[in-house]
Amino acid sequence: MDFSTLNWLAIVVATISTFVIGAIWYGPVFGKVWMQENGFTEEDLKEANMAKIYGTAFILELIMAINLALFLKGLSVQEGLIYGFFTGFGWIAMAMGVNYLFSRNTIRLWFIDSFYFVISFTLMGAILTAWV
Repeated sequence: MDFSTLNWLAIVVATISTFVIGAIWYGPVFGKVWMQENGFTEEDLKEANMAKIYGTAFILELIMAINLALFLKGLSVQEGLIYGFFTGFGWIAMAMGVNYLFSRNTIRLWFIDSFYFVISFTLMGAILTAWV
């Protein structure tokens, strides 16, 4: 496993893409429903340490992009899209589904949270394979 051969610019762009998707997904698309499903109020969100949350999220999503880049190295963009989708859907969404069942979260919340990652991993797969 040679990390020096990875395209670090593509990895950073893929990581940033998850923030862009998240801003749209958890903002105008599903923001209010997500807050309702979690029992959050606007005040709850204002009290959160957003620097800690966003900083930690960036590091975690950077690690996800690095990991995905290792799996997708040398593949075409079409394969990157397909494998990115299957990573998000087949592993992330299904694993979250198991956790959501046992924690008794709603199917709506599972859909919102897991399909954010399906879309994110699909786009990351395209980005990571487009810049060879």
